[in-house]
Amino acid sequence: MNVWLMIAVFTILLVLLALGSEIGIALAAAAFIALVALKHPLYESAIFSWDITNSFTLTALPLCIFMGNIFLYSGVSDGLFTAVKKWLSWLPGGLACSVVGACAIFAAISGSSPATAATIGTVALPEMIKEGYAKRLTYGVIAAGGTLGILIPPSITMIIYGSWQNVSIAELFAGGIIPGILLAILFILTVILAVLWWPQLAPKRSSYTWNERFVALGQIAPWTILILLILGGIFAGIMTPTEAAAVGALTSVVFTVIYRRFSLKVLKQSSLDTVKVTCMILFIIAMARVLAFYVHYVGLGKMVATGLLDLQLSKYLVLIAIYIMYLVLGCFFETASMIVLTLPFIAPILTGLNIDMVWFGVVLVVLMEAGMITPPVGMNLFVIQGIAKEDLMEVSIAAAPFLLPMAVLIAVMTIWPQTVLWLPKIMVG
Repeated sequence: MNVWLMIAVFTILLVLLALGSEIGIALAAAAFIALVALKHPLYESAIFSWDITNSFTLTALPLCIFMGNIFLYSGVSDGLFTAVKKWLSWLPGGLACSVVGACAIFAAISGSSPATAATIGTVALPEMIKEGYAKRLTYGVIAAGGTLGILIPPSITMIIYGSWQNVSIAELFAGGIIPGILLAILFILTVILAVLWWPQLAPKRSSYTWNERFVALGQIAPWTILILLILGGIFAGIMTPTEAAAVGALTSVVFTVIYRRFSLKVLKQSSLDTVKVTCMILFIIAMARVLAFYVHYVGLGKMVATGLLDLQLSKYLVLIAIYIMYLVLGCFFETASMIVLTLPFIAPILTGLNIDMVWFGVVLVVLMEAGMITPPVGMNLFVIQGIAKEDLMEVSIAAAPFLLPMAVLIAVMTIWPQTVLWLPKIMVG
């Protein structure tokens, strides 16, 4: 293996990223230099790119993105937060708890963290400020609640991971259900404890009659039906994840028509954003596949895995090191980039330790959730900053306490892997 060539390729990649280059462009430049140096025909890059993107599984990607965009731009989901707060308002910090509940429900439809944070945040943030909630609690809970968008299925991140690692998307979706519910509960407990300790964070609790609550169930019912339609179809074996995403995308349009929010402007804006985001993700995946070929060809991934395994460290020490690496990378990279850049090195290590790749996929998603609320590149932080017109550092400080429940969940999944693996065995077999 040419060590100097390896160093040169990755130095170029890091320099381009440090200069602010788009991740896809940086990957393409590094991959091009690697192929030329190895004297491989350049047309092979097209073959590698086609092989990884010509995937029925990845067809679910634009469909899930479109579904989230339709709900975001049409405003159909505005009533979701209002309905949830009528059931959770009795808790300390009721509106903040309602944000988590609404995010959890919307996450089971959108598959995207920024879309979840933006959709719920647009409605919840002005209301929480008006009711007298502290800005730090408001910004933090919306940013953190939005991260549930990539953990509770369907999840865009799980689709990318599953297609890259050839892991069952249905098993990943099933594996994310219990951790997703646990994390939502942990977020709510964090809010309750914070409000009980610092009462000035939230005003007095609101109260609603049982009649108002039961009426609110009617507002939540359509979302429940959509969730059951998508996830029920997958786990019952009636639909593949891609087919379920197509049904969800069509149903989202039907919802906008029923709620009289449909317009050509909404359709155009949703479609354009879907194309932009999908093209960005697929370009990153395609260029990373070319670079991954280089990593495999020179034996870099195998060398890293062999060297680490030869140290004979315990499985948990290796996992802790991997967790720390992803937490650091999450400060600088978005989710798709982290998956395609790191797995050529990490996957052989996990295989050597006999770690289940479905389990790791769910753990990886939680690690990436943390990256969504850590500066300087936390996507949800920018979403909340845009809605609130607030300083990014203020939003970052507000979101920081919610990293603790994420750490607790990762510890629980590491100690008891069945929190992830039990449901896939039952629902997917």
